[in-house]
Amino acid sequence: MTKETVSKKIDETPVWNLGDLFSSPDDPKVDADLSQSERESKAFQKTYSGHLEGLSGAQLGKAVQAYEAILERAFKVISYAQLLHAADTVDQGIARFHQSCQERINDITGATLFFVLEMNKFDDAVLEEKLKDPVLGRYRPWIEAERQMRPYQLADEIEQLLHDKSVTGHSAWSRLFDETMAELRFSFEGEQLTIGEVLNRMSDADAAIRAKAGHSLSEGLSSRIRLFSLVTNTIAKDKEIEDTKRHLPSPMSSRNLANQVEDDVVNALATAVTSNYSRLSYRYYGLKARWFGVEKLNWWDRNAPFPKTPERKYSWDQARATVLGAYDGFAPEMAKTAETFFEKGWIDASPRAGKNSGAFAHPVVPSAHPYMLMNFYGKPRDVMTLAHELGHCVHQVLAAPQGTLLSNTPLTLAETASVFGEMLTFRAILNAETDAAKRRVLLAGKVEDMLNTVVRQIAFHCFETRVHEERKSGELTATRLGEIWYETQSESLGPSIALNDEYRSLWSYIPHFVHTPFYVYAYAFGDCLVNALYGLYQDGHPKFQEKYFAMLSAGGTLRHRELLAPFGLDASDPAFWTRGLDVIAGFIDELEADLS
Repeated sequence: MTKETVSKKIDETPVWNLGDLFSSPDDPKVDADLSQSERESKAFQKTYSGHLEGLSGAQLGKAVQAYEAILERAFKVISYAQLLHAADTVDQGIARFHQSCQERINDITGATLFFVLEMNKFDDAVLEEKLKDPVLGRYRPWIEAERQMRPYQLADEIEQLLHDKSVTGHSAWSRLFDETMAELRFSFEGEQLTIGEVLNRMSDADAAIRAKAGHSLSEGLSSRIRLFSLVTNTIAKDKEIEDTKRHLPSPMSSRNLANQVEDDVVNALATAVTSNYSRLSYRYYGLKARWFGVEKLNWWDRNAPFPKTPERKYSWDQARATVLGAYDGFAPEMAKTAETFFEKGWIDASPRAGKNSGAFAHPVVPSAHPYMLMNFYGKPRDVMTLAHELGHCVHQVLAAPQGTLLSNTPLTLAETASVFGEMLTFRAILNAETDAAKRRVLLAGKVEDMLNTVVRQIAFHCFETRVHEERKSGELTATRLGEIWYETQSESLGPSIALNDEYRSLWSYIPHFVHTPFYVYAYAFGDCLVNALYGLYQDGHPKFQEKYFAMLSAGGTLRHRELLAPFGLDASDPAFWTRGLDVIAGFIDELEADLS
């Protein structure tokens, strides 16, 4: 892709307008909101600290509402700072503003930290009596979710210290990673590319460009590999220290508690996927190698477009129409909600230097609205990314009426609407295509996306698990991290993908390892869940749309068992995961039959 082409696409794609939050970092409302939250948090602490157990249920309900209001105002400010920083991670003024906001928010939440700690000390019988009050009773799901950490809660003074030091701990290392990655440049044919641009070249139709991009990616990451290794080791050790003090059973346990999912459910998912590597990724990449006329594909060709078939290019308007049309075919109200994000300027899709290279939908706070970020280059995968993130946006809008404390969905279910949105869009595109060769390309692309979501993410999960376990015995060198990466990824990719030493550095650019350890399995959870849900939808499950929107609107008020029960699904049943994986295997069966 030439500079002119990239420039044209940038001109076509939107940059978000954050004016609904604040006009600029210098907006007087920023300081006013933070100052008000600071005053209210100190007053809240003075009023309630040490007195919670003596409150009636009605009084405690009023206290929870006051606590929620403090967080709502503070989170609006930090969300604004986070969005600014994601859009430009190299601007020093924005970085300073972001850090200053983080530190002030940390002081605000530090003053209110006692609230959850004290409630977690209530005896079950005492709490149940208080929960009879209807105002407090509404917050039962949030209270029960917080009390999951009750067995692992430390002394109040230690909890306060951990909280206060968080801005100089994990979050500081995350910032270092983000800013280093944003400033890193990759040499390519006389140009200096960003991480997003070089990754985009790796799905180019030209094999020579893909190879050069792969070499450039590895070389660029290797130039900072000692720093990335230090970040990874420090975060893993920091986590180990805290987990040990809390007596958590495994490095993954804190994430599972936050996700409100049992360890055995996650282990069952991982086991199901790893035991199906040969039925899924090995088979597919074997097929792809045959399409390319080689015994093995080079690792930089893993996401190469189908040979001898021009890849469709989408304008931004075409991508918008495609996704909204698919959403409308499922439920007009879903398309209407998603369309608001285009009309109101709540999407940033323009690729540019310094911008976060990934994609996300940020819920901000319920009193405002979500914002969405991605980098649009006009490829079919970008259309799927748009469908994915808009699914998140719709979910967040539907859950917002639950309020700050009850709207957040555990990660395991947070990927449901996004992956479902992808499936709707894929099916709409596939159904509209009459050319057999192009349908084959679409189907192959969907299989690759599903393998990236399920197999690749579980392979990431296996990498994380081994890294955190080995870190207990001492610091891991960059060489050792590369070895673990090479082993776990080769196990997942199979014999038809050729890896080499250059590949050993690629663990270092995955942001989830740094920002949110053990996040990645949620993608596989969501994909398998959606496969099961979509199968019910296709089979005409009664009142499917009604049940689907009820599930999204529940936010964090229900756990996965309660949310899936209306559909007759149970994630603790091993057959549940097999059902999801069977969908991927079925697509591969179609491709095999087509090429036999």
